Amino acid sequence: MGGNSPKEEKMEKRLNRKPTHRQDKPERTPASASYVIGRNAVSELLKSGRDIDKIYIKKGERTGSITVIAAEAIKRSIPLVEVEGPKLDTMSGGQPHQGVIASAAIKEYATVDDMLRLAEARGEKPLLIVADGIEDPQNLGALLRVAECAGAHGVIIPKRRAVGLTEAVGRASAGAVEYVPVAKVTNLAQTVDELKDKGLWIFAAEAGGESYYETDLTCAAAIILGSEGFGVSRLLKDKSDYRISIPMYGSINSLNVSTAGAVILCEAAKQRRARQE
Repeated sequence: MGGNSPKEEKMEKRLNRKPTHRQDKPERTPASASYVIGRNAVSELLKSGRDIDKIYIKKGERTGSITVIAAEAIKRSIPLVEVEGPKLDTMSGGQPHQGVIASAAIKEYATVDDMLRLAEARGEKPLLIVADGIEDPQNLGALLRVAECAGAHGVIIPKRRAVGLTEAVGRASAGAVEYVPVAKVTNLAQTVDELKDKGLWIFAAEAGGESYYETDLTCAAAIILGSEGFGVSRLLKDKSDYRISIPMYGSINSLNVSTAGAVILCEAAKQRRARQE
């Protein structure tokens, strides 16, 4: 990575330059999510103001109180997922679900500004992780554990097509979920633009980039880690300032997302510690 001049040029260019409901295709349900089951229970959950990851409703079931629940979910930008009845039966474990189940977060979500304030309070440059569509709760939990151990200031996840803060994520994090702020945002691309405007440099972890250990990660940075099946989305790659890669020397050409995150974040922690000494 070169000197400050290219960064200054990019920053100069940067300075000069409502989510709606849709029917989601059925998706894999995170294991051991924190479920609230039934119309009355979900209605009360909505009234409580507690964070809700998703609301699942039976396909074609838009009668009575479910109509009210769906309208409130849309109003609050809570992902509304239509699924077949047998899936709800499995999710409810045999309990009567009345055509609706909510998946609630195990802790309150933070905001991106909370993360930036945390970095400021520590007297450090922000180090954030953008998790682009991670669906496996074990991977997200492991990534939270890595983020905590590397001193990162937070993890950003999308509202849709990604796992939220389920009980399985909490277990996989080995307690790190209690210490690492997690923000759930509607639009990752818009959030990346906002991070740029706040002075952060965006690094996409993708094949074909500069080696991670030859990259200066001591700046205010957000590192994008892609989903298990598709990697970093094209839009986020295009919005990134740099692409960084982990050289592969064996027969397998990639690492698990949480493992890749561990490698890159530990390098960032090492560089930052060395800069302080």
